[in-house]
Order: sequence, then structure tokens, then C-alpha cells
Amino acid sequence: MDTSQHKISDLSPHLFWDVDRSKIEWDKNPHFLVQRILEYGLDNDWQILKSKYGIKKLAKVATELRSLDKIAMYFVGTISNTPIQKFRCYTLKQLIPHYSGY
Repeated sequence: MDTSQHKISDLSPHLFWDVDRSKIEWDKNPHFLVQRILEYGLDNDWQILKSKYGIKKLAKVATELRSLDKIAMYFVGTISNTPIQKFRCYTLKQLIPHYSGY
């Protein structure tokens, strides 16, 4: 099975509790998908995300997020060899100490 052909409907339904799943697209909504899957996804969701974007693109998108769960940030940093200082959510937290963006 070619995993790059996964559809949004292959992802866990609980990831889309507040949005219309039919309007989400892999190419148009990578930030939304990466954040939701990293923070709330199951192992299968992670495998689909990884096969769809690859570690390099996934890490690039994750570093651009304004907020990301701390564990997810460290996980992506570790698997992609990206220093946490490169994550936007980390730098925002350092600039604004009371900011709870991760």
C-alpha cells in the first residue's frame, strides 16, 4: 500500500472535533494538521503524517507554529535534530515569560 496516498479521512475522527473534516487538505493546511496530530493524534495518525510529509517537512512546519505542546516540541526536535531554540513557540515563550504557547 502506498502510504503517500492517505486521505484526511484516514486520520482519527477526534482530531477534527471543531472543524469540518471535508474542508481540510494536506497541501493547504499543514500547520493545522501537524499541530493536531502531534498534540492529539494516535500512533496511526503519526505514521500517516510522517509518511505524508516526511520528517524534514514536518519539522519545518512544527518550527513555525506559534504554540505547540512542550512534549511534542521536544519530540520533533529530537527526531529531526532541530534545536528547540529554532521553534517559534519556544522563542515566544522566552520573549514573553507568561506566554503559555507550549
